[in-house]
Amino acid sequence: MKRILSILMVTACLFMALPSQAQIQFGVKGGLNVSKVSISKEVFNSDNQSGFFIGPTAELTLPLLGLGVDVSALYNQYGIDTAEGSTKKKSIEIPINLKWTIGFSSVLGAYVAVGPQFGFNVGHRWFKDICEFNKKSTSLNVGAGLKILGHVHVGANYNIGLKDTGAMVKSDNGSFTHVDFDNNTWQISLAYMF
Repeated sequence: MKRILSILMVTACLFMALPSQAQIQFGVKGGLNVSKVSISKEVFNSDNQSGFFIGPTAELTLPLLGLGVDVSALYNQYGIDTAEGSTKKKSIEIPINLKWTIGFSSVLGAYVAVGPQFGFNVGHRWFKDICEFNKKSTSLNVGAGLKILGHVHVGANYNIGLKDTGAMVKSDNGSFTHVDFDNNTWQISLAYMF
């Protein structure tokens, strides 16, 4: 019985010591995105749907396990072309990713990440009375990347739209139809952590 209690006490002490060993880093993240909107090619030209994102980021890591959480507040902007002209979608995106990092050495490590992303529209909601962007959006991030010298993080991820980004009002022979669309985005990012 004493042996079991001793093992339980040592295990509890180890779990209590883990948070004190946690590392938190703050930095700046930026990058490019290339979007593909899920709607017919006649309405949107996917060749012109690229943009950028930038903002502060923070990462909390438990070094012993390699697990961590990555949170950012990013200003995101990308272009959309329609038959009626071009517009920009502007939003604040808050990705919250669970990260697992494998360190090959103190110089290089690799990570995989997954988590939700919450978006809030900060630009115009309507474009020429034919396109309306929703106030909020929800998506899922899946990504991977490298950590170089402990400060530079280079990554790529795919952002999958879970809720509609907006709606198109389209005229077919005098009758109007309401077509919802969502947004899927490939992103390439570079972050510098202090």
